[in-house]
Amino acid sequence: MVQVVGELLITCGVILLLFVVWELWWTNIEANSAQQAAVSQFAQDFQGPLTPPPVDAPTDFGPPTVMAAPLVPGSVFGVAYIPRFGETYSRPLVEGVGPAQLDTLGLGRYDSSTMPGGVGNFAIAGHRQTHGAVLDAIHTLVPGDRIYIQTKDGYYTYVFRNNQIVLPNRADVLLPVPTQPDATPTERFLTMTSCNPRFGAEERIIAYSVLESWQPASAGPPAAIAAQVAANQKG
Repeated sequence: MVQVVGELLITCGVILLLFVVWELWWTNIEANSAQQAAVSQFAQDFQGPLTPPPVDAPTDFGPPTVMAAPLVPGSVFGVAYIPRFGETYSRPLVEGVGPAQLDTLGLGRYDSSTMPGGVGNFAIAGHRQTHGAVLDAIHTLVPGDRIYIQTKDGYYTYVFRNNQIVLPNRADVLLPVPTQPDATPTERFLTMTSCNPRFGAEERIIAYSVLESWQPASAGPPAAIAAQVAANQKG
């Protein structure tokens, strides 16, 4: 009897180990492949020069163009570049935050939020340790870091301000003015949400940024991400 129980415990341990390997390793491989394909497809369809504008080029392009919200969950509408996460970091932006979107394509938009460049709160979510681990390094952001968003209309540069640790039920971080239910938005925010701590889900880590500038696709990409924009188009 003792031997049987021992064998069952060993079997359960092996199954648990295999599950952990699948969750922390294989899901990342599958998701990374899907995300690279999505970024490459977006880049192939993108219309605009791949070189940054000249240093002496105009920098005031007026109010940002704000695309209409995608209607179909799972549709890829842009690419996020975060140099703090690595000079080659580029991940697709997808409509929706359900498992079908986050487990495959990475960074999903909350449908209650605005689109990139809009007044209010452009809010996105992503996994931290599985399914591509798109926000694994969210805790490394420091004030002043740039986050670049590319859509068919152009490029939006957000500047990171601060992060916050909250409980999972804190939906007020997604409000037009984060955490301020009675406020009328005048700024253009980017809010990124992920699980906290890195290997748990007891809390949420929230990263807040604000729009610094934008430039249309016809102007070319910001210099800081120009090389990666070109690399994405080459596939």
